[in-house]
Amino acid sequence: MTVTLADVAARAQVSPATVSRVLNGNYPVAAATRERVLKAVDELDYVLNGPASALAAATSDLVGVLVNDIADPFFGIMASAVQSEIVGPGGRAGGERLAVVCNTGGSPERELTYLTLLQRQRAAAVVLTGGAIEDAEHVAAVAGKLRRLAEAGTRVVLCGRPPVPDTDAVALAFDNRGGGVELTRHLLALGHRRIGYVAGPEERTTTRHRLEGHRAALAEAGVTTSDDLVVHGPYDRATGRAATAELLSRASDLTAIVAANDTVALGACAALREAGLRIPQDVSVAGFDDLPFSADAVPALTTVRLPLAEAAARAGRIAMGREAAPAGGVDVVSGELVVRGSTAAPRA
Repeated sequence: MTVTLADVAARAQVSPATVSRVLNGNYPVAAATRERVLKAVDELDYVLNGPASALAAATSDLVGVLVNDIADPFFGIMASAVQSEIVGPGGRAGGERLAVVCNTGGSPERELTYLTLLQRQRAAAVVLTGGAIEDAEHVAAVAGKLRRLAEAGTRVVLCGRPPVPDTDAVALAFDNRGGGVELTRHLLALGHRRIGYVAGPEERTTTRHRLEGHRAALAEAGVTTSDDLVVHGPYDRATGRAATAELLSRASDLTAIVAANDTVALGACAALREAGLRIPQDVSVAGFDDLPFSADAVPALTTVRLPLAEAAARAGRIAMGREAAPAGGVDVVSGELVVRGSTAAPRA
């Protein structure tokens, strides 16, 4: 049976006029109401009828770029690189396109909402950046939206996140696990055995893969791992500072700390200095990503360099159809260990 606009209105408990306003975007609607309407649209799999349905397979000049936090340099670099390939100098490189950066704030609900809105706007392409949320229900919901986007003619590219099962989305996935292995091997080679780890949010694929790499390297060296030496939190400086203080209270004999990313590493360095410890003489610190400030930190951060701009630019070209997708639709992008002054052999 065909789902009507009235059905959506009844499910969302609003008027048909409100549903129309949300879908057409031509009148202000409260955020909570918009969320309720879009949820009803998804649940009922509502498709615009009449003249609009004839355009369902067409695409607009809109390109969506989803990021977790635009204030985070990790996402800012990738969003900028994608946009440069979409628009190009004077709009010539990729044709006249409007790139819209969608900041999810790490919210699963907001991610789904943006995908729904981009589908309704018949986006020419969608690029999703950063790690994915590891929740079976959310993964299934994202997969469903990516399939609908593809069916409508939208190119979908994942940059920095693993493939989404049962979809045709192209994935350029960072080798976070391999980077975690190399970083911890470096510390082990220096002689460190008591290594604290400040991890990212537990539900993120990036967090799990980097931590798995760290633990794999420890196991390879025969070093016993302990949950007491791991603290989880957001990917920000405040987390690095608080988590490092927590690690020091749990294990005063730590000689090194691995941070979830370079921003977290700066917080870790601050906590160590506040505790009267020197870097790297007393405690070594390592980050991940090689963000622009990493080389200018004091001391400069040892880290794993990810080719953020290069991978994102490639994602943009694939999204615009100016570069072929990798064989099988998936490519794993490796990082590079960069050794700087924040790591050294532990004191005898």
